[in-house]
Order: sequence, then structure tokens, then C-alpha cells
Amino acid sequence: MKFRIFTEPQQGASYDDQLAIAQATERLGFDAFFRSDHFLEMDAPNGGLPGPTDAWLTLAALARETSGIRLGTLVTSATFRHPALLAVQVAQVDQMSGGRVEFGLGTGWYAAEHSAFGVPFPAQRFGLLEEQLEVITGLWNTPLGDRFDYAGKHYTLRDSPALPKPAQQSVPIIVGGTGVQRTPRLAARFADEYNVPFSPIADTDAAFARVRAAVAEAGRDAGSMIYSTAITTAIGASEAEYRRRAEAIGEDPAEFRADSLGGSVQEAVDKLGALADIGVGTVYLQIMDMHDLEHLELIAAEVVPAFA
Repeated sequence: MKFRIFTEPQQGASYDDQLAIAQATERLGFDAFFRSDHFLEMDAPNGGLPGPTDAWLTLAALARETSGIRLGTLVTSATFRHPALLAVQVAQVDQMSGGRVEFGLGTGWYAAEHSAFGVPFPAQRFGLLEEQLEVITGLWNTPLGDRFDYAGKHYTLRDSPALPKPAQQSVPIIVGGTGVQRTPRLAARFADEYNVPFSPIADTDAAFARVRAAVAEAGRDAGSMIYSTAITTAIGASEAEYRRRAEAIGEDPAEFRADSLGGSVQEAVDKLGALADIGVGTVYLQIMDMHDLEHLELIAAEVVPAFA
């Protein structure tokens, strides 16, 4: 099982805060540093101060200040950027990182941040997401010297040089969600990884089964898809330490223990083992207190080795 650190900087984190946790992620041997793509806090106790940071601008800077960890979004919102310009941004960050980018893309869901920044928030966004994936992969996969054209309902590109190219031959693409019909088809068509965030184990297992069926129906190798989950995390070396961490992020310790990855080291290992049993190959540990680097040290020392 791969362990990745996943953060929500819109809740209140500067670039320096993100740099510190990304460098700790690398130093402690985690596989990747991921961040959300949001521009408005969600009930942050400090009002989201000092304010939002752009996901891809941040990852570009982190690409130059780390050397080994993978970098990505869980997930980029299709509502925020034109896909052709997004393709340029992601390709450039991949070049800057030496080929360490992974690209999660989703429909976007938080209406309030769209209103706050004057960004259109269409009621029907799945078609937007599908066309963005078609445009971005089309641009990246166009052979050097050829041109790319696209005519869709939402986007039209004519005679594009389809540059720049990512450093990787193929940037891993992550599609997520628990949609019953369209999401499995989209994942089977475009994704290298399918992610189910913040869901009970039984629901995650059912979503994986739907995507496995869609992958097979698409004629893909059953082993070609990575299955992952994201889970909010607060672990303590003692009960007092656990309760302190849960309360620091505004959670009731008893409820959090039941619904998320909370409690003792052994409790965390047991829950992660249950996720491994249903096929989770990668877990995104959502760390809400980005200043508690000792939390990462505990997980790296006591939890990760159980899955070596």
C-alpha cells in the first residue's frame, strides 16, 4: 500500500506551510504530497487566513523544492480553468518536477467558492469534465509536429500545436467519485487511478466493483487500474494525544474514531488493513492540521511499516 499526504490549504495555510509539510512528506518517506483545488475555506476556525493559494502555482514551486515525491491534486476542478491552458500548466509542472506529477480532475462541487470569486458554476458539469479529459489527453498524446483539433459542446480548438509535452510519456490521471453509471465509464476510459474519498468501506468496495466491471467492459487489463481512497486522519501514540489531535481539527473524538482514520496506531493499522482487503492500493491521508508535523512522524514510524 502506498501512503500519500493530502492537504486542504484553503482552510488556512500559506505557501511556506505547504512547503514545510511537503518537505516533511519527502523526508519521512511518504509516496506523494497532494493538495485540494479550492479557493474558499469550509468552516475554518481562522476564516481561512491567510487566504487561498492556487493549486498548480503551488505545485510548480514545490516541484523545484522537492526531489523525489510525487505531486498532484485531489482534485483539480474542471470549472476553474480552460482545459487547453490547464494542459499547458500541468505539462510545465511535470517538466519542472522531472516527471513527478499526477493529475486528478473532477467536476467541482463547492458552489459558494464559485460565487465568491465570480466563477460560473453550471448545474450540469459532467459533460464539462468529460470534454476537459478529451482535450487534455488529446493535446498531450498528439505526436510532435502534428496538430490537434477538437469540436465539442463546451470547447473548440483549431490547429493547436499541442505543446508543451509533459516530461512523462503519460501523466497518471485520477478520476474519483461514487457515481453509479457515468463515473465508472469515465474512469475506465481515461483514468490510471480511481479514487473513492471519505466513504464507508462497504460503499468503497461497491464503487470499486462497478469500476472493475467498466474496465473489463472497455477491454482493459483488470490490473491496469489503481484503486485508492482518501480518509481524514488523526492518530495518537496515546489516547490523550489522539483526543488532542481530533479536537484540534474540530472533531468529536468518538465520532471521528468511528467514521475516519482516528484513534491509536493499532486502530489505524486495523482500519487500513480492512481497506487493503478490498483492494485499496493507495491511501491519501487527509491531514487537516498542517502545522503538526509530529503527526506525520508518528504515522511514518508506527503505521506505514505495518504495510511494508
